[in-house]
Amino acid sequence: MRAKVPASAVICSLAVLASVALPNIPASSQPGRTLKLVVPAPAGGAGDILARQLADRVGQSHATSVVIENRPGGGTVIGTEAVARATPDGNTLLLTAPYLVIAPHLRKLNFDPLTSFEPICHLVSSPGVMVVNSASPYRTLADVVEAARAKPGELTFAAAGPGTVHHVGFEMLKRAADVNLTFVPYPGGAPAIAALLGSHVTVVFAEYAPLAEYIQSGKFRAIATTTRIRMGSLPDVPTIAESYQHYEVDFWWGLFGPARIVRQTASQFADWFTAAMKVPEINAKLLAQGFMPVVSARFFASNTTATAALFARQTSSRTDQPRHFTEPNAARAAPAFDYDLGPAAAEGITTSL
Repeated sequence: MRAKVPASAVICSLAVLASVALPNIPASSQPGRTLKLVVPAPAGGAGDILARQLADRVGQSHATSVVIENRPGGGTVIGTEAVARATPDGNTLLLTAPYLVIAPHLRKLNFDPLTSFEPICHLVSSPGVMVVNSASPYRTLADVVEAARAKPGELTFAAAGPGTVHHVGFEMLKRAADVNLTFVPYPGGAPAIAALLGSHVTVVFAEYAPLAEYIQSGKFRAIATTTRIRMGSLPDVPTIAESYQHYEVDFWWGLFGPARIVRQTASQFADWFTAAMKVPEINAKLLAQGFMPVVSARFFASNTTATAALFARQTSSRTDQPRHFTEPNAARAAPAFDYDLGPAAAEGITTSL
């Protein structure tokens, strides 16, 4: 007579067998899962625009809910650190720019930009544009420089910051033109744009995507671009390099996961976002907004390391704490900070904001 095996023992045995026989399925492969895409900047900026263009397509194509989480603050450090601390299960990704590798040269961090993340895919390059309010008396970059020389420190230059590509680009321009402009950092491009709409600042330095509608509607006047050659979207706007040789600031956006994310999962995300970028409708929208699709996974890690080395030369390794100062114009409600970026090896950039 056969012994009767309890049902509970059978269930237990099957569970153990399943755990041994079946491989771990990456979270990204499981239909119906939610993917959190962290953008360490406010809504309305270039990164947010890019994220929302891609999220819907990726979600629809792979039965995944892609949730955009804007986490600005600390020069993008707050949102970036959140991803560094996230479980590497394929449920959390970071969409960011070179802010990632600039931050460690300005402050102490609780993560290492080169070891706390897994570079997944370089998505786009995005040109920077200098704009003034259409009511401004300044019509060219030369006008701004001339006024800054006549009134040292009085003209204000707003951008996302501190410790961003915009901030470094601003310091490069100050050095090249040998002028004293006051840098007013905002949590992101969108708040800086709002300040310019209210004529609270003189100039805004941002990426083309969030500026496009204001330039096209005539609310803003573009006076210079950061690209080496003129933009196809703004053929009549000169580059800063036309006035100051060798000036070029490259804005890029790429996808990162927490360190130790499964390689198969990272590769799958690269495939998903690459496919979304190649959809003609999305590609056309991105080009119209000034994004230049790059879509490269193969060399993204080495390019990120190279960018880190570049900004290491353009900033010091000081980690001084920010010093608050009182804004001379109460209408400018955004907090401002004072950072010393230190001397640069190549360009000799110095800052005393």
